[in-house]
Amino acid sequence: MGLIMSDKDEIVMSLVHYFITEENYTPIIVKGAKDEIWLENLDGPYRVVRINSNHIHNEEQFNYDILKTKGVLKQIKKRTFSMSMNILNIFLDVNKLPDRDIKNMDIITIDSLKNIPDNKILTSAFKKIKTNLKTEEIDLDELIHKTEDVNIKTEKKNKVYEDIFKPKQIIVTKVLMAICIFYFIYICTKTKGDLTALNLLDYGANYKSFVQGGEWYRLFSCIFIHASFIHLLFNMYALKILGYQLESYLGKLKFTIVFIVSGLVGSLLSAVLSNAVSVGASGAIFGLLGSYIYFAYNYRLVLGNSLKTDIIPVVIINLLIGILVPGIDIFAHIGGLVAGLFTTMAIGVPGKKNKTASINGTICLILLVGFLSYLLFVYL
Repeated sequence: MGLIMSDKDEIVMSLVHYFITEENYTPIIVKGAKDEIWLENLDGPYRVVRINSNHIHNEEQFNYDILKTKGVLKQIKKRTFSMSMNILNIFLDVNKLPDRDIKNMDIITIDSLKNIPDNKILTSAFKKIKTNLKTEEIDLDELIHKTEDVNIKTEKKNKVYEDIFKPKQIIVTKVLMAICIFYFIYICTKTKGDLTALNLLDYGANYKSFVQGGEWYRLFSCIFIHASFIHLLFNMYALKILGYQLESYLGKLKFTIVFIVSGLVGSLLSAVLSNAVSVGASGAIFGLLGSYIYFAYNYRLVLGNSLKTDIIPVVIINLLIGILVPGIDIFAHIGGLVAGLFTTMAIGVPGKKNKTASINGTICLILLVGFLSYLLFVYL
């Protein structure tokens, strides 16, 4: 049975179906937006696609519409922690489109589905649109099918988000904390509380000449050694806060990899640039911060505010403290932070498949470890 739909309705339905099911866009709720649909994909050729079926009578109304669009984009940029954002602005009912260029905004008009395959902007950005967008009249059965496709795609995305952000049983973080605490008690018992640098060396503290002499295990063992109760307390508090969240987000295996690699790279940079005895989990903990930054950036629709107001200020403040306060191994902090970010890029974020980022992260991590190893074991 046929369904009477206007040309604009058919265009809107077909475009929305295509962008959601084929290009992984997600609808955005924009307050006050009438007869227009906003779609978002932060990894797409256009981060935002807007489909506007309002009738634009003249240039003054067009200018107001563009001003309103820029205002919405500004809010989206803030929410998604984006420095710039391009948009494809699709008009379905405009008398005449003014001839002008607008920064980060491509504007097209569509008055028929059959004209879409001839639109160079659409076909150059979305390669599948010629073959995967139906340009014939929509009947009732097809409308129901398109609606079901959109709902299924949306449900799958919601399921991914639900699986990632739902509370999970925390095991690895608790084990790491237990190792640090029990090893601290063991060292205190053996040294009778005399936690001098010389005594800590006997239990695996990091020290350049010893590592260069073949005691590579110190790059790892030093992560679980702490120089005082206050040192242990601060690190365990940070590990609990960050670890509980990140282990839940990344999963136990990926979280463990990030922690260990970050700790090792932090120890490696410390050995390269410092002649002091170094201990503590702070390099690995800074790696968790770097990992959280990368994860939150990929899920900035959910965690964008947390990234701006919580995580980045904490990183900056702690790095400044490490620079200004004597006795803090700032090199381990920096090495761990960078390694945590690169490691998370390499192993990937759950729910986000990005082969290019994974390859780049792996290459950067290998180059970093290789360069630091060369400096420590060959050059110095």
